[in-house]
Amino acid sequence: MATLHLADLGADVVRIDEPGEASAAPAETAAPGLRTALFGAINRNKRSLALDLKQPPGRDIFLRLAAQASAIVESFRPGVVRRLGVDYETIRAINPRIVYCSISGYGQTSPERGLAGHDINYLALSGVADQIGAAGGPPVIPNLQIGDLLGGSLTAVMGILAALLDAQARGTGRYIDVSMTGGLLAHSVVALASLSASGQPPERGADLLSGGSACYNYYRTQDDRYLAVGALEPKFWHRLCDALERPGLKAKHLAGGEEERRVKEELRAIFGAHTMAYWVEKLQDVDCCVTPVLRLDEAIARETTHAAPLQMSDCDFRVERRAPAPGEHSDEVLRSAGYCPEEIAAFREARVVY
Repeated sequence: MATLHLADLGADVVRIDEPGEASAAPAETAAPGLRTALFGAINRNKRSLALDLKQPPGRDIFLRLAAQASAIVESFRPGVVRRLGVDYETIRAINPRIVYCSISGYGQTSPERGLAGHDINYLALSGVADQIGAAGGPPVIPNLQIGDLLGGSLTAVMGILAALLDAQARGTGRYIDVSMTGGLLAHSVVALASLSASGQPPERGADLLSGGSACYNYYRTQDDRYLAVGALEPKFWHRLCDALERPGLKAKHLAGGEEERRVKEELRAIFGAHTMAYWVEKLQDVDCCVTPVLRLDEAIARETTHAAPLQMSDCDFRVERRAPAPGEHSDEVLRSAGYCPEEIAAFREARVVY
């Protein structure tokens, strides 16, 4: 996903595929339809070069490309790129301006660096999983891969863009070590603040923003839909209380303890007496931070720019390229690197390039 964001922003991203690789979808065991959709979603706007890095000519091709590149992103387990001879120190010797980003589950130097892992493992070891779920219940697996996307991809993009700016100023690049587990822990600011304040980690589902507060919670409606109430500030809470005709609740904002539980129960009864559509209409003109919990298809219907996470002036998001088949642009990439047709044909004959 890190390279997807960069590609969507206009970077020329060349994905290096393993020869014979059918796809680079993150879930090899996913159903074929889902695997195809995932591959298409995360690989748009990229080019593909299928290259055997285990052969010396394949390594030489990579090094020639790296000498012309601004950034390299790799997500092997720690130590693999060094064994392949395409590690940061090797690349820096031929391109001092290179920004080289390694994304791994646990970082290049952690005791767990050699272990395999997935999002659920990074959530677990970062302490984030322990914070997700209802009070008294088990940890809940989120449908958003927080470790991969926040701890890994967005943290990597932040580091890459900062290092590229620095390379323009100093003339030298940097090495970036991204730990998905570490990125998750660093962004757990509310839970970390609670730990710092009390000396104890907050209980699951009981902290300010995890279900412990009546003013920041989900409430079921009569038709088994849900409303999201985010009236954290007193002004929003007071407006909500007025709209619900419960002025007596104003003084119970963030009351804590047993009083907080009673306020939640009262709100559950109030919101549960009518449908979601009723509450949407009733509260549509009340500025109190209450919104319906939409299904994904409903969210897409109202948000036409869902493919692009941000908008920038003089930069219109568009899908310039569909997700490429592995090796689809091999000849094109090699020609741009200065290889002649005869050399490319020889690479294919030797099964270095596919």
